[in-house]
Parts: sequence; C-alpha cells; structure tokens
Amino acid sequence: MTVTPRRLAVSLALAGAVSLWACASPPEPPAAGRAVSRNGAALVATTFVSGLEVPWSIVFTSPDRMLVTERPGRVRVVEKGALRERPLAVLSDVESGGEIGLMGMTLAPDYASSRAMYLCYGYDSRDGLRDRVVRYRDAGDSLSDRSVIIEGIPAARNHAGCRLRFGPDGMLYVTTGDATDRRIAQDLKSLGGKTLRLRPDGSIPPDNPFPGSPVFSYGHRNSQGLDWDPVSKRMFQSEHGPSGFDGPGGGDEVNIVEAGKNYGWPLVHHKETRAGTVPPLLEYTPAIAPSGACFSTGALLPSFQNDFFFTGLRGERLVRVRLDPSDRRRVADTEDLFRGVYGRLRDVATGPDGALYVATSNRDGRGDARPGDDRILRIVETPPAR
Repeated sequence: MTVTPRRLAVSLALAGAVSLWACASPPEPPAAGRAVSRNGAALVATTFVSGLEVPWSIVFTSPDRMLVTERPGRVRVVEKGALRERPLAVLSDVESGGEIGLMGMTLAPDYASSRAMYLCYGYDSRDGLRDRVVRYRDAGDSLSDRSVIIEGIPAARNHAGCRLRFGPDGMLYVTTGDATDRRIAQDLKSLGGKTLRLRPDGSIPPDNPFPGSPVFSYGHRNSQGLDWDPVSKRMFQSEHGPSGFDGPGGGDEVNIVEAGKNYGWPLVHHKETRAGTVPPLLEYTPAIAPSGACFSTGALLPSFQNDFFFTGLRGERLVRVRLDPSDRRRVADTEDLFRGVYGRLRDVATGPDGALYVATSNRDGRGDARPGDDRILRIVETPPAR
C-alpha cells in the first residue's frame, strides 16, 4: 500500500491520540498492593469485589454477606466474595448529585433478631435538599417495613454528611454537614453541622446534652467518619475542612467528640483556638478530604490492634493513627498507607474475618476511574497472625 502524505498524517494523528489517551488514563491497580508500616509490619491489599458505582458505606450482616450503599440509590449485596447482580433495594426518592445521594448505613444492635438496618440519604423537599434517616427490615432479597427515623436535616449538593453508627450506649449517632451554609453549624435550633443522637425508634434520649433536642455536638463542617475507641470508648470523627469558598483550603480534622461540646466551625478552623471550642486532635493542611473511619480490631492485622484508620478522598490514601497507650487522648504517631495506589478512598470497616475492607470512590465525578472501579479492597497483614 502506498503511504500518501494524507494517510501518514491520519496515522500520526491516531497514534498521537492513542498515546495521549494512554497517558491520561490512570494505570490499572496492582493485583496485590503492598504497604510497609513504620513498625515494619506489611499490609497487602487485594480486590475483594469490583464493578461498583460510588460505594459509600460498608456493613457485614454475616461472615459471608456484605451490604454496600451506592450513592445513586442502590443497596448492593456481596455474598461469598461475589457481587449479586440484583440490588437488595433501589430507593426511588434518593436525590443524587455532587456529594449527596444514598450515603450512610448501619445495622441495629439487635439485627440478628430484628433484621433492622438504617440508611441515610438525600431527598428533594419543598424547602430544598434535605437528608433523612430511614429504618428498614432486611428481608434477604429486598427491604421492607420502611419507617422514617428523622428527616428535614439541612443538605445541599455538597456538605450533606451523613455517617451512621450505633454507639456502645445503644443509641444511633448521625453526622450532618453544614449544607454549605456555615452559619447553621453554631445554631442549636438547626440540625445541620451537628452530631445527632437518637434512640433506635427516632425518639430523643432524655440524657441528651440539650433537653428535647437530638443534637449531641455542634460546630461541625462536614463529618463523614465515625467510630468508638474500643479501649477508652470515646467517639472519634474525621471531618472536612474549608475548601476555599468558605475559608482557606485545608484544615481537615480528626476530633474526639463528646456530649454538648462545640467543635468550632466556622468560628475557628485549621490550627486556630478559641475559648469554648474544642481543638482537633489532628489537623491536615493541605486537604486530604477525610471520609470513612474505623478502629482496627481484627485478628488479621495483629500489629495494628486498636489503631484508628480513616480514608482520604482527595488525599488518595489510608491514614493510620496510633494513639498513646498511656493517654488515648493523645496521638503517638500517624502514617499514610497505599498513597496514590487505588485513587480516592471513601470508607473503611473491620470485617468479621479480621481484615480491613476499604471502598474506592473513583467514579464520583472527582476521580479517575480505573479498570474495575469502583471496588472494595481487602487488607490483611502479611504474614497473617497464626
């Protein structure tokens, strides 16, 4: 075949386009990513399940069954490591876009007998976007017995919360964002920018710090990680700092959250202090966009027992926080793990097998989707405990 100038130009253009595409596309993640901690212990991450769309929250209903919320409004089932094609539920009233959608999920303390589970999601109301928490019964192949626990929580396309957890006291805790209106975080009449505390049926516990109110703590911008230290029983949260439009970028936080306390937003941020507000345990500038969090208690991470882990979205990392064993209000050490290996990370949970499970968030409009994204990673220490 004769190569004409025109054919040559077309071939070069196509080759250039392929080259640019290859350079722009993120690399396929390794079959087994490895990270070595400062203490010399090695962690290995493998893909547990793939093909998800913006997974937000992970829970285990049994050793062989995992539930995952997808932000567009689906609850997915993973059984024995395989993603079931048919969702457990598709919520028709979910408003999804930006950072809002189907978000937090948790199981009732008596799930084994009641099969009760809780979901938090954004919806459109006559007053604009709001969050609601709803209780369902897990029927195995569907959700039933829908009951609204709380609704009308201020929300927006950004800063919508909403992590759910039951505490050691058997109460339901809900993190809420400031809905991009930072003034409401200091307004005790607003549910935005708070941690809420409720009974499982949605009623207000009589020992809440503000009588007749579900508000447990205030002055939060947008907390998305929540768990309790298994040693001290204190609540730890990860929280997003300002993004530029509402304050200088950075100022992400880890907080120890206690009843009735003011965590400062927007009166203070970054490393500022002010009487009557609680300074963060940790502060991150530049921003790493912290999301899901948990304490590691699994047998497959023996060198990391009772360490606090949280995920980074913008930071594309898993952060390990080791607390001072003599005073667990103080940090002994922190380190970044798997930085940049799997992209944006959304949630982390300890599985019943003793491994850590981490959800990516590369299809959320802010990440670069990789082959197989989004995925759930399974992380164990190697060699595992014997």
